[in-house]
Amino acid sequence: MAYNRENYRKIRAAYQTKYQRAQDIADARMREVHAASPEIEEIDRALNRTGLDIMEAALSGGDTYEKRLSEIREKNEALQKRRAACLAALGYPKDYTKPPFECPTCMDSGFVETKMCDCMRRELILAGLASSGLGKLLETQSFGTFRLDFYKDDPLVLEQMKRNLQILRDYAETFTTNAGNLLLCGNTGLGKTHLSTAVARRVIERGFDVVYVGAIELFSEFERVRFGAGSDGMRGDRLAPGAGDETARFTECELLILDDLGTEVTNQFTSSCLYYVLNERISRGLPMIFNTNLTGTELRKRYADRIASRILGEFRPLVFAGTDVRRQKLH
Repeated sequence: MAYNRENYRKIRAAYQTKYQRAQDIADARMREVHAASPEIEEIDRALNRTGLDIMEAALSGGDTYEKRLSEIREKNEALQKRRAACLAALGYPKDYTKPPFECPTCMDSGFVETKMCDCMRRELILAGLASSGLGKLLETQSFGTFRLDFYKDDPLVLEQMKRNLQILRDYAETFTTNAGNLLLCGNTGLGKTHLSTAVARRVIERGFDVVYVGAIELFSEFERVRFGAGSDGMRGDRLAPGAGDETARFTECELLILDDLGTEVTNQFTSSCLYYVLNERISRGLPMIFNTNLTGTELRKRYADRIASRILGEFRPLVFAGTDVRRQKLH
């Protein structure tokens, strides 16, 4: 798995900053304490020699090593106790000169040995959710909030939606970059967006980079890069799309979820963008989930064969049925 590269870069830099900030605070407090107590300063000089004392004991070898090591340990403990007493007499807590790390487990490094710390993983998950494009959908749409009782009036529909729910839950829980593509199709208001949001949320929580985008937004982004000012301040005429611009996230993320395919204005430009995204991700073996209100026949009518054949041939269809849930909630 690979977290969003830009999120990782920013969070890694933030950890380096807060690690250094904690060290700077500790250094400033140490100078403050030493200025207030020459005795503590002398104790600290003695404690700093502990490592050298242990090395000298080890190099001397012989039968006296264990005895000398025990003496060094006892001396160190006595100095620590004396130091704590001096700090207390001055009104300082005993850990006052230690770096005030936010996470004592990794000491604000983000890693415990070579393993990523849970605190950094949480930061990456939150950043992934924020940058995924899900927005306020995250507040209400998850597997836990999906209600099958909206489909109970028709036993066949209910069973079909139970299967869809289980397939999508399994997809999220076992997701890898070999997960394959899903096509969620059916009329509006039947839960496609809800369940695809739930998939995105869980896949991000498991540490993968997900982009969730509406069809209109995706093509608008390509249009902005193609005809508007890009990140380099230049304008116009630069598609071949993708490489080196903001649209690269659509072809490089580990899971792309495209919502409301078919709501965009279909023309030569949008078709070429859709073909580009499809072709790039299929060639890289990167999975996609597309949501659409269009049927297979409508997909073939709306898009060129090279697009429709890829969607219908490379995606597993999950048909959503029932009565518009939004309307049911109004009654």
